[in-house]
Amino acid sequence: MTLMSMWGIITKIIDIGIVWLMFYYLLKNLRNNVKLVLIFKGVAIIVVIKIFSNLLNLYTIGLLLEYVISWGPLALIIIFQPEIRAVLESIGRSQLLGRHKVLTVDEREKVVYEIMNAIEYLKRNRIGALIVVERNISLQEYIAPAQKIYADITAPLLEAIFMPPNPLHDGGVIIQGDRLTCAGAVFKTSMNPNINKKLGTRHRAALGIAEETDAIALIVSEETGRISVAVDSNLHYNLTLEEFKILLLDELKPKMEVFYDADEYDEEDKEGDQDE
Repeated sequence: MTLMSMWGIITKIIDIGIVWLMFYYLLKNLRNNVKLVLIFKGVAIIVVIKIFSNLLNLYTIGLLLEYVISWGPLALIIIFQPEIRAVLESIGRSQLLGRHKVLTVDEREKVVYEIMNAIEYLKRNRIGALIVVERNISLQEYIAPAQKIYADITAPLLEAIFMPPNPLHDGGVIIQGDRLTCAGAVFKTSMNPNINKKLGTRHRAALGIAEETDAIALIVSEETGRISVAVDSNLHYNLTLEEFKILLLDELKPKMEVFYDADEYDEEDKEGDQDE
């Protein structure tokens, strides 16, 4: 094998890899964005109609669709410019090297313990709250204009921030790793038409950030005291404290640790079988 043939193979692998990454990000953002799903459905319908028009020799429809296909991409760019920009921003915010800090088991349990204590107090006293936990996608866009705190996470601090006399209680707080980064953060509300009309601004903002990023948004309703979690474009509404804790621990757990735990469990099972 010559050097030129090896270089040709390498360039083809790079080419395929780039195309794969493009499709990966496209499908990932398509799944998390309602408007992009509608665009995709519209394009798919046009393509299907075009195929049928060619098969059935429908001249007029075929001619109209030729114009649509020719000028459609430009029209989509102009009409859906905000959505396209949001996708590009989402790609730009992705951290290639992972989150700011991967928490140890003890750190993760301490963070969950403090959040749980605060959530329980807020729920009991029906104090509205929105707590957003950053994961792999950076939330710097929302941190920059908010009130910086950079403090250790404690239940009393979270309770004090959301207490109604506090000027920051209407916004959300952002957690990075085991640190509370800022308060008074304002998030874009979800435009999903399937959201329950009874849900307020906090729930819509939580679902909005969960649709746009991989963050975990924790909500306490001011009117009912119910607690909910928005993650991966889904809203888990009216959870019990135990359900809330299990979901939070599971979402904060690094994925590679899941495989490690599974392997460790298998080894323990094998040792147990041998002992028997």
